[in-house]
Amino acid sequence: MVTTHVFIATSLDGYIARHNDDIDWLLQRDDPTEDHGYAAFIADKDWIVMGRGSYEKVLTFDAWPYDRPVLVLSRQLADTPVPDALKGKVLFSGRTPKEVLDYLALQNVHRVYLDGGQVIQSFLREGLVADMVITTVPVLLGSGKSLFGALPEDMDLTLVSSRSFPSGLVQSHYRLLS
Repeated sequence: MVTTHVFIATSLDGYIARHNDDIDWLLQRDDPTEDHGYAAFIADKDWIVMGRGSYEKVLTFDAWPYDRPVLVLSRQLADTPVPDALKGKVLFSGRTPKEVLDYLALQNVHRVYLDGGQVIQSFLREGLVADMVITTVPVLLGSGKSLFGALPEDMDLTLVSSRSFPSGLVQSHYRLLS
């Protein structure tokens, strides 16, 4: 069985990026002396599934940051070739969340990191998220791209743990209740 897991940062008012995809508000608060747990989180993940927006943002970084296969969910990119530099590292797909999990199960994948607002929202709407680690940054953006969109019904969660950092970041780990 494939399980999906979220590790993401959000502003205090629930945004993961500005409308123009800028995440300067997050990068400015990155304190390299603080261990926010990403390395421990990613250590047992087999694949990463992200949306086109996250993929395009990652392409602006100096180097490709992932050492795991990445599946980019995008109807727009689904029929385009993967750039040569990312062949063997990235796949494009227009599959639905359920189809993605079925495909990954055939690849003997067990644990998947979900990244990107639209991807997280689509997996949540289908009840396909096991847990979420959400780091709240003490900044109000006022507008931007929301982490959570409309849901068909309430989703109950249980708090697994919560911790705060000297920088003011607060990290909460939630498990979704079935």
